[in-house]
Amino acid sequence: MGLKVRDVDAYYGSKKVLASIDFNAAHGEFLGIIGPNGSGKTTLLRTISRILRPRKGTILLDERAIEELNERDFACKFALVPQETAINFEFSALDIVLMGRNPHLGRWELESQKDIEIAKRCMELTNCWHLADRRITELSGGEKQLVLIARALAQEPEVLLLDEPTSHLDINYQIEIMELLKRLTMQEGLIVIAVIHDLNLAAHYCDRLVLLHRGRVVSIGTPESVLNPDNIKDTFGADVIVWRYAVTNHYYVSPVPVQNRYNDRDKDRERDSDSDRGTRIHLICGGGAGASLMHTLTERGYKVTVGVVNMLDTDCEVAQHLGIPVVTEAPFSPIADKALHELMVMIQDADAVIVCDMPVGFGNLRNLEAAKRASELGKPVLIFDGIEERDFTGGEATKLFVGLKSRGAIVVKDKEELFNKLEFIVGGRGIRSSNSNYNCN
Repeated sequence: MGLKVRDVDAYYGSKKVLASIDFNAAHGEFLGIIGPNGSGKTTLLRTISRILRPRKGTILLDERAIEELNERDFACKFALVPQETAINFEFSALDIVLMGRNPHLGRWELESQKDIEIAKRCMELTNCWHLADRRITELSGGEKQLVLIARALAQEPEVLLLDEPTSHLDINYQIEIMELLKRLTMQEGLIVIAVIHDLNLAAHYCDRLVLLHRGRVVSIGTPESVLNPDNIKDTFGADVIVWRYAVTNHYYVSPVPVQNRYNDRDKDRERDSDSDRGTRIHLICGGGAGASLMHTLTERGYKVTVGVVNMLDTDCEVAQHLGIPVVTEAPFSPIADKALHELMVMIQDADAVIVCDMPVGFGNLRNLEAAKRASELGKPVLIFDGIEERDFTGGEATKLFVGLKSRGAIVVKDKEELFNKLEFIVGGRGIRSSNSNYNCN
């Protein structure tokens, strides 16, 4: 039972725009339709809503073909909220919502008290009853969208179709509308099918996603299975990172910084040519302290390495997603000699070392020892102030911090100062040689 789209082809004139579309949507399910511009998303909604008749295939609701329904019965089961709705007459918001009761009224029948109560309930569901007496032309975009959804709900449909319901709206209305649609599936048992251009909103709220490309279904399933970098690259042509936020257990999509979009051959060429390789920064971090810096450094064109971090650390996950070389250690384990050796290889190849404002315990104390060694090798070392507050080694980390400062390490208080100092070091005055003494205060 539910909605079934079976092997549907749709045309505009002689041009095929949908080909072999096949999927189900169950009662109480929020199904998102995603895909690049021109992929057929709106056409799919128009086909389900009978604005466009399929040339081939069929669409069924609860095992009954929708083309068998008369106009009144169809309007009692399906409601559409289009992307653009022009309303130039100064109807009140309540009048607009009451228009959704038309399929339930006779030819000359006026709305009854029951119809008004249903309209009020729909406006309360969409949190817009307080707008009942306002003219529709006076409402903001978000307020108007809530009223139009209330009008669709007043039809008391089984299937609610929406074409980009959150486009051009502020974030507060985007969240309010998506929360509403999710609540309607869970509490009212509606089938909600929405075209959504924001992949992160779709991933957060939809039960399943249908990914369209050139009029065909490329992938259908949970957000986790559909929103993978290969699918997005193949359909949108964009390089992205897809990661799971542990707090919400939802997946998020973010673009890969342009500077990370180079292939292995480019990497080899950069390694072989010192003049072309760009500035290399080694980042000593942990506990999520380096995540933001990794993004900013790569976006600014620096070639970044990271380590040593535990394999379950947030910084490890971010580095792997960004394609940054990273030295790892087993979870909850101190830095072993092998990892320390790999770390020193990276440091020797780096032009500068940054020590993040990370907590330091006996497990990662050797990272600071490596920073000290980098300073002895003549590498510029930049370190965030306040190590004493993050020292869980009984003072050992503080001693190393003091030693680093005495050898000329550059202490910074925030990211802005960090990048000012870093640009000074790697700018026109050049990176210092391995044997020089360098200080920048």
